[in-house]
Amino acid sequence: MLEQVRDIIVRPSTEEDVPAMIAIYTHHIQRGLGEVDFEPLDPKDIKSRRKNMLKHRLPHLAAERDGVIVGYAYAVLFRKRPAYRYAVKNSIYVHPDHLHAGIGRKLMAALIDACTEAGYRQMIAYIDAANGPSISLHEAFGFERAGLLKGVGYKYGRWTDSLLMQRALGPGQAEPPPNRRALRLWAE
Repeated sequence: MLEQVRDIIVRPSTEEDVPAMIAIYTHHIQRGLGEVDFEPLDPKDIKSRRKNMLKHRLPHLAAERDGVIVGYAYAVLFRKRPAYRYAVKNSIYVHPDHLHAGIGRKLMAALIDACTEAGYRQMIAYIDAANGPSISLHEAFGFERAGLLKGVGYKYGRWTDSLLMQRALGPGQAEPPPNRRALRLWAE
């Protein structure tokens, strides 16, 4: 598997990546175990969200192989209230033709590094409890199960559970955050 991942480049996403990201996301919404979102995504909305994330020092990454976007990942604030400004929630999506090739691992590693470097202290994930590959990926990166939200989703004619997972970034909760620019950026 190591050979398969060497030719993958993880980089900050660009506006030109948006159509590929929408195609990947749409596939997972219509066929996968991810979120339920039946309205088509508007490229303008995705571009606006992406710019807002970058403005707040939140990473929005693309995985590219031979000039083709094969996955993407991003982090958003866990909650919008000031007390939670050091916690983020992650999302990772891989093109269906490139699953199990190590792309999710490369994206996760880069996302964790970027969030840690930006000063965030906790990373949260909400995962469909039936999505074994995503749970395994998160566990491989030190995420721990923090809770189970039963019957919170309804898709494909059945109720679904969401697994809440969490991992510390940098020193986590072992020390207080520095009083620096992260607070100002969050408030802008």
